[in-house]
Amino acid sequence: MSPPGRPKGEYRSAQHEGRPLSVCARVVGALLLCASCVALAADPAKVLRLATSDIDTLDPQQWQDTYSNIVGSSIFEAMYQWDYFGRPPEPVPDTAAAAPEFSADRKTVTVRLQPGILFTDDPAFKGKPRELTADDYVYSIKRYLDPNLRGGGDPLLTDLIVGMRAVVDAARRPGARLDYDARVEGLRALDRHTLQLRLTDVNYPLVADILVGVRAVAREVVDAARGDIQARPVGTGPYRLVEWRRGTRVVLEANPRYRGVAFPASTDPRHADLIAAMQGKRLPQVGRIELSVIDEQQTRLLEFESGNLDYVELRGEAAQRFLVRGELDPALAARGIRRQTYSTNSVRSIYMNMEDPVLGGTGIAQVALRRAIALALDVEALIRVVYNGQGLPSSQIVPPGVSGFDPQSRRPPHDPVTANALLDRVGYGRRDAQNFRLQPDGRPLTLSFTIFPGTVWREIQTLFKRNLDAIGVRVEFKVVPTQDLFKEAAQGQFQMNIHGRGGGPVGLLFSTLYGPTPPEGNETRFRNAQYDRAFEGFLRAADEKTRLAHARTMTALTQVHVPIIPLLVDVENAFVQPWVMGYHRSPFGTYWKYLDIDAARRLRGAGGR
Repeated sequence: MSPPGRPKGEYRSAQHEGRPLSVCARVVGALLLCASCVALAADPAKVLRLATSDIDTLDPQQWQDTYSNIVGSSIFEAMYQWDYFGRPPEPVPDTAAAAPEFSADRKTVTVRLQPGILFTDDPAFKGKPRELTADDYVYSIKRYLDPNLRGGGDPLLTDLIVGMRAVVDAARRPGARLDYDARVEGLRALDRHTLQLRLTDVNYPLVADILVGVRAVAREVVDAARGDIQARPVGTGPYRLVEWRRGTRVVLEANPRYRGVAFPASTDPRHADLIAAMQGKRLPQVGRIELSVIDEQQTRLLEFESGNLDYVELRGEAAQRFLVRGELDPALAARGIRRQTYSTNSVRSIYMNMEDPVLGGTGIAQVALRRAIALALDVEALIRVVYNGQGLPSSQIVPPGVSGFDPQSRRPPHDPVTANALLDRVGYGRRDAQNFRLQPDGRPLTLSFTIFPGTVWREIQTLFKRNLDAIGVRVEFKVVPTQDLFKEAAQGQFQMNIHGRGGGPVGLLFSTLYGPTPPEGNETRFRNAQYDRAFEGFLRAADEKTRLAHARTMTALTQVHVPIIPLLVDVENAFVQPWVMGYHRSPFGTYWKYLDIDAARRLRGAGGR
C-alpha cells in the first residue's frame, strides 16, 4: 500500500465494473463445495510446540496484549496482512482478492473479497457452511469502534469514516449500546463480496490500520454468546481453538474449512533457499499447535535445548547461553539449529500516570521530578548488564523501521548530578533520616513502580533502585502478573510501570500519547494540544518527510513533559530447531500458517540427544 498521493502501479481508481450475478453464484457455489477439502494438506502428526505468556482473551476486537494477539491472529483474519518478507512491509491480500482500489481523491477505498471463504463451524450457523462476506467486515469495524467494549473504541477511526461519529456518540450515552444496524454512509457492503469505505480525509496510516488490523467475526456467534466470545473464537483463519487452560496451555488445530495458501514469494536473494524449500506446498502443513505458558526465558531456553520447543525467541541475557563471542554456539550449529537476530517492533518504556497527584500533572515540581528520573536511569548499563548487549537505546516512541522514526534522535545522557541539582532547585531539597527526599510540602516522597515477575525484571528492579537511590528518590516495586499490569494501567491504578508497546510499521504508536485516545491505549492520560496537532498532521501527511517533521515535534514534546521514558528496543534472538521449515521472524505479525515440520528429522534429532 502506498501513502496517499503516492500511489504505486498496482493501485487504480475505483471503477466498479459489474460482474454477472449468475456467474458469481456459480463460482461461489463451487468454492463452497471444495473449501472443506483444501486444508487436508495439514498433517495432524505435525505438531508445532511453542512457549507463550498467558493470554487474556481471544475476542479480536477486545484483545490488548501481544500474546492474545499472537494466538488470535491465526484464528481470525483481516482483509490484508503485512508482507511476510517485506522490510518495511506492505499490506498484501489475506481475505481480499486484490489490492484496495482508491478513488482519485484517495477518500474512497474499495475492497473486493475472495468468494468462498468459510468460518469454522459453530452452533450459531445451524449446521450450514457460513461464508465470509463484506457485511462481516462492516459489523467487525463497527465492533472495533464500539466505545462500550474493552478497547474503548478509536476516536481517530471514528472521525475518519463518514457518518460513524454520530453512531458512536449515541452509544456513549448512559445505558446506551452501539446500534450495529445503523446505516453508516462511509461503511457499506456494496454487494456480498465488496466493501467500501468513504473517508472524511486522506489518512494512510488509519486506512492501513482498518485493512490490516480489523479481523472478521460472525455476528450470529457474538449474538449467541451474548457478546462474550473471549473463549469462543470462530474465525476464518488457518487454525481453530481446541483447548485453553488459563495460565497453562493453549492448543490450536488446523481449520478443516480453511482455503489453503501458498508460501509467499520474494525477489530478495537472501530468501531464495527458504522459498525453494517450501515451493509447491499447500499450507498450512502443521496440523496442531501446542503452546505452553512459560514466562521465564531461562525455562524456555532449557525446554528448547531439550527439544521440547520448536523455536524460541529470546531477549537479553537468556540468549547468551546459546552464543559464543556473539555468534551461535558451534555445538548447536552442528545440530542444525539456526539463529535469526532482529530488532523488535516495540519500545520498552516507563509510563507515568499523568493524573497521579505526586508524579503527574504539569506543575514545575512534577515535570522536574519526571525529568530527574529520566536523567537518573542508566540505560547503557541496563542494556549492557541486564540485556547483555541485546538492545538498542531509544529516545522516541517508535522503533527503527517504523514510520516517524528519527535516526538523528538521541537519548539524554545518564546524568545523576544534573538530576540532583534539578530536584534541589524545584523544592525537593529536604531529606528524611534515611537521606531520601521529601515532597515540596514536607511529606515523604515514595514512588510506586509496577513491574512484571521474573529474573530479568528482578535485575531491572535492582538497577533502577540503585539509580533512584543515587538521586534520593525512594521507590517501592509492585510485582504483578502480566495481564494484571495491563488491566491496572487501563484503569489508572498505577504511578509508574514498565513494559513494551509495539505496533505496525505505519507509526500509530504515536497515538499512545494522543489526548483523545482511550486510556486502554493512552495509559499515561497525557493531554497536550500541541502534541495532538502534530499527531493529526502526521496522519494527514502525504509523504515521509512531512511525517518525520511532525514526529520530531511529538518526540520533542515527549522529552519536555516526560509522560513516558523510552528506554530501549529489544534485540531478539530466534533459535530454530533443524526440523522447522519456513520460519522467518517478522516483528509485524505471526505466520504459523507458513511453517512446516520435518517429522522424520525431528525423530532423528530426538534420538541423537
